[in-house]
Amino acid sequence: MFAPGHALLEISARRHLRQLNTIYGAPAAAAAAVQPGLSAQLDQHAAAVRDILAFGVEESARIPITILLAGYVRGLLDQVAEHASDLRAAAPHAWHEADWLQLRLAAVCHHAAPA
Repeated sequence: MFAPGHALLEISARRHLRQLNTIYGAPAAAAAAVQPGLSAQLDQHAAAVRDILAFGVEESARIPITILLAGYVRGLLDQVAEHASDLRAAAPHAWHEADWLQLRLAAVCHHAAPA
């Protein structure tokens, strides 16, 4: 059965993830190509995101990955808004100085790449 609301939600999620990839994913991937330590950190964050979505979201296999990822990002950014002094949502000036949130947002892009 076609559900227009679901289609619009997925379109919105894809747009949000593309923007995220422009700010975090692509720059982090380029930096990781020449910084093995950063590459390892991104791999660990990507694995954590995968596990959170697979085991922490009920019936996650029935939800498009783009919607899961966009929802996860929204939750992270909502936490930043509540604790603005703890974490920065902006992309780092240099990826070797990236904080937990910046690395996690870049790792989300790894899963969204096919989106």
